[in-house]
Amino acid sequence: MQAYLTPIALLVASNLFMTTAWYWHLKFKATPLMFVILVSWGLAFFEYCLAVPANRFGSEVYSPAQLKTIQEVITLVVFAGFSAVYLGHAPTWNTGIGFALIALGAYFVFRG
Repeated sequence: MQAYLTPIALLVASNLFMTTAWYWHLKFKATPLMFVILVSWGLAFFEYCLAVPANRFGSEVYSPAQLKTIQEVITLVVFAGFSAVYLGHAPTWNTGIGFALIALGAYFVFRG
């Protein structure tokens, strides 16, 4: 069971870093762009330190397509939470429908 859950936990953590790296600065538009880029690179370093092992470990129990699908679904969930909590932009019905359609696609990737 741990072989299945460890890659998912690492992908969740990596996505928290990457989503932060990509969007934290939207609340600080007066911050110089070069500073934003450098901070984001620093955050992305930790994302890579988690995502690479997640994929290495995950490849023992998931196909590459399944790993990518897991990562994309996690990205959507993490982004929706980050957007609502940090940026103050709650998902709309249209966003929810779009995410649901992506989740439907994920179902077909994992369907036997």
